[in-house]
Amino acid sequence: MEGLNLLKKNISKKIENADDVKKLNEIFQEYLGKKGEIMQAVKSIGKLPKEKRAKAGKEINEVKDFLQTKIDEKIQETKERIIKEAGEKEWIDITIPGKRIKTGYIHPLTQSIRSAVEIFQSMGFSVAEGLEIETEWYNFDALNVPKDHPARDVQDTFWLKQEKDNKQGKKLMRCHTSAVQIHYMEKNNPPFRIVAPGKVFRHEATDASHDVQFHQLEGMMVGKGVSLANLKAVINEFLDNFFNKKVEIRLRPSYFPFTEPSVEIDIKCLNCKGKGCSVCKKTGWLETIGAGMVHPNVLKAGGLNPKFWQGFAFGMGIDRLVMMKYKIDDIRLFYSGDIKFLEQF
Repeated sequence: MEGLNLLKKNISKKIENADDVKKLNEIFQEYLGKKGEIMQAVKSIGKLPKEKRAKAGKEINEVKDFLQTKIDEKIQETKERIIKEAGEKEWIDITIPGKRIKTGYIHPLTQSIRSAVEIFQSMGFSVAEGLEIETEWYNFDALNVPKDHPARDVQDTFWLKQEKDNKQGKKLMRCHTSAVQIHYMEKNNPPFRIVAPGKVFRHEATDASHDVQFHQLEGMMVGKGVSLANLKAVINEFLDNFFNKKVEIRLRPSYFPFTEPSVEIDIKCLNCKGKGCSVCKKTGWLETIGAGMVHPNVLKAGGLNPKFWQGFAFGMGIDRLVMMKYKIDDIRLFYSGDIKFLEQF
């Protein structure tokens, strides 16, 4: 314990030479940290004879108090020096609690995709994921889209500048999530029910209702005895839950290369309740979902025999559903990054 006086001198010298708070903190840790000299001395008290322990403990406590006092004095001195050099208005008190960081918000599209997936999961659907960069085979050929189809034109699709694959063709940014159907059928045996949410890309002009990127939710159910009646029941259940109200729908004959027969599913305008307004272009109905029975050629491309298996498929634009639900008049607001817009949801 004879070295404690020498320790005081060393501490005083180091504190005197310290010119900022960081160095003072390092000195504190050097002596009073878990592995510091003073803490080591505390641990050694137990090895001393009983008659010397009280005296040793008192001396160590004196050194601890001495160290703390010296550091506090030096910190105050440092503050006063900085205030004098920089001016009182420029002084920043680092001990003041920082400002609370503003909490972010879950994007309305993310919220709605999660909600939609939960609704379909409650009906026994599984979630399947796909690639945003697809090949010509999965995006077009396997989905029965012919070579001369307008969707293959450079005015509609973002083609990537890469070498052509002899088996699967060129690569592109997928223009629908339907390609997930083929990937899933190749690796899974029916019966099954899947939904595939994801971002898709179209090479088209941007306006209030169109953008070069948006979100789709693809659905597919394959089994034995599957019919359009099953499709109608599933879509009815989904829309009622998604909009939290009873939604009236109608099925119109249509054409899609990957379904036969094909239908357009319209919902009665939620804005005017079918009376006719600017939102529904005075028709009372809004075109919402493209659907139909999976084409036999698509089932074959996925490795299934259409003689034994039937199924329906549908695709919907999540962006437009959200616009209808919250009465948003411009799709570009979703991608603007405007916090005032996002915090409403």
